[in-house]
Amino acid sequence: MRAKVEYLSNKASVEEIDEHLRKCDADFVPLLSSRVKINDYAKKIVSKAMRFEAWSNGVLIGLVAAYCNDQEKGIAYITSVSLMKKWMGKGIAAHLMSQCIKHAHTLGMWQVCLEVASDNMSAIRLYEKCGFIAENVNASFVTMNLYLKSGEEYEQ
Repeated sequence: MRAKVEYLSNKASVEEIDEHLRKCDADFVPLLSSRVKINDYAKKIVSKAMRFEAWSNGVLIGLVAAYCNDQEKGIAYITSVSLMKKWMGKGIAAHLMSQCIKHAHTLGMWQVCLEVASDNMSAIRLYEKCGFIAENVNASFVTMNLYLKSGEEYEQ
């Protein structure tokens, strides 16, 4: 029998996000722990980001965190996308991304952007399926953008 997945927003505590990110650390390219102090990052996500969460049996299995506070520019920034390895390939990450994109659109954002390691092809494919396009590529990272509506429409 397939375990039930429940989608929630902003439920996870700092401790639950910390635990989730540590479980997913090895799947980040490069390792998340090589770039941030995970506990500090979890605190920042809880205090400043909108969180789209996937839960199963009381365990946080997936997370998309975005900063949707740049109303002046109309740009939302996805800071983290993570999914426990055993849950990959089930459409969960795409569902969380869709929730995030819809939320940004509801807030009147006209663009959603993120950065991904240039050699993380599975993540890049996911983002492309969600409508993101690569626009700035350097040796290590790719900036990907999704345009929700034109800037002229945003300013009206």
